[in-house]
Amino acid sequence: MLDANRVRVLVEIAHAGSIAAAAERMSFTAPALSQQLAKLERELGCSLVERGRAGIRLTEAGEVLLDYGERVLGELRDAETAVRATAGEAPRRLALGTFASAGKVLVPNALAAFGEAHPHVRLALSDVEPPGGYGLVTSGELDLLITHRYSGVNLPPAAGLHREQILVDPLLLVLPEGHPAAAAPPRLADLADEEWICGAPGISNRISLDRAAEAEGVPLSVAYETRDYEVTLALIRAGVGVGLIPRSILGAALPGGWVALPLAGVDLVREVYVVHRRRPPAPVPEMVATLRRTAVA
Repeated sequence: MLDANRVRVLVEIAHAGSIAAAAERMSFTAPALSQQLAKLERELGCSLVERGRAGIRLTEAGEVLLDYGERVLGELRDAETAVRATAGEAPRRLALGTFASAGKVLVPNALAAFGEAHPHVRLALSDVEPPGGYGLVTSGELDLLITHRYSGVNLPPAAGLHREQILVDPLLLVLPEGHPAAAAPPRLADLADEEWICGAPGISNRISLDRAAEAEGVPLSVAYETRDYEVTLALIRAGVGVGLIPRSILGAALPGGWVALPLAGVDLVREVYVVHRRRPPAPVPEMVATLRRTAVA
C-alpha cells in the first residue's frame, strides 16, 4: 500500500509548482522532499515528475496519482474534522481561495459578517485565479473556492465536488465620459474602430470578447492588455480606449470620467461560483450562506 505521507509530497509539489516551494510550505528541506519523491517513484516503478529549467512537470503517471492523492488527502482531512466534531471540538479554521476582483468587492463584507457570527473560527484567504483551485479543494487545502466563468468559456470538471452559482454579474460596456456612443446602447459593430482594453489571449474576459466579436462578424482591436479591472477603468477614464467590466466592479468604483451601459445584441456575463467538497465540514455551509447574502446585497 502506498505511503500517504509520500503521496502528500507529490500533491504538495504539484500545487506549489516546484520542490523548493513545496519544501518551504511543508517545513522540510528540498533534498528531504526529493528523497521522499524518489522513494515513491521506486515504490511505483515509474517516474512521476520531469525536472526542467522552468521547474517540474508531472508525467502522465504523476497526473493519475495526483488525482487520486488529492481525493485521499481530502477524505483524511474530512475524517479528522468529523472525529474532532464527535469529540465536541468546534472547527477552528476555514481556508478560502478567491480571484482578485471578488477579493475586492464580494469577499470583504462576507468575511466581516462571518467573523462576527463565528469569532472562534480563524479565516485564511488565498489568491487563486480561475480556472485553478479545484485540486486544492479536493485535497482539503482549501475548504471553499470562489471562482468564475465568463460567457463563452467552459467550466472545468468538478468531479467529486459541489459547485453552486451565487451571482450572475453582467458585463457592461464602459466608455470615457462624453463618448458619442454613450447616447444609446451600441452594438459591437459600432465599436469596431475603437481601441479595446481587455485581458491577454487566453484570459477569460478576452475569450468572451473575442467569441462575441466572432459571432457578430466584427474584428476588434485590443490595444491594451490587462486583467486588472482597476487599470482598465483608469485607462478608460484617461480616454485611451473602451472595455467590458462586470457591474459589481463598477458598483465599487469611484464615479466620474466614465459611463457604463449594456452592449446591444449580446448578453455577456461573469458567473460567480462557490466550490466545496460534497460533504463540507462546518462551517463551510455557513460561509456559503453568507456569500449568497453578500452577492445579492
